[in-house]
Amino acid sequence: MPTVPPARHREFFDVLRDADARGAWRTLPTAGAPLGELILADDFDAVARRGSRTRLVRWAPGALLPDPVLHDFHEEVFVVDGAFVVGCDARGEGGETFGPCTYACRPPGILHGPFASRTGCTLLEFMYW
Repeated sequence: MPTVPPARHREFFDVLRDADARGAWRTLPTAGAPLGELILADDFDAVARRGSRTRLVRWAPGALLPDPVLHDFHEEVFVVDGAFVVGCDARGEGGETFGPCTYACRPPGILHGPFASRTGCTLLEFMYW
């Protein structure tokens, strides 16, 4: 069973400059344009069902997750910038658009999505058991 390293103590720092300097953004596969993930803190262990993960997710213009999502952990999402579309169809059409300073809180077992960003956006996500 893989172990997940514990979250480490870090005082305030410029998240984006630090991440860019370390090459810390990871590309996630999607339909359409890519997503970029930057892990801020992580001791999330899906096998043991414990811990948490805090991350930024950059959606490029045209990025699409065409299928609804269902998971067994808590998730909170805050739109930092741009426009995020929730409930679109599998082609990214329709749905409701949310802008900066909007927030979602999803308990385990809630079906949500599909998702898109026509203009691009940045999300701050918290996942925990």
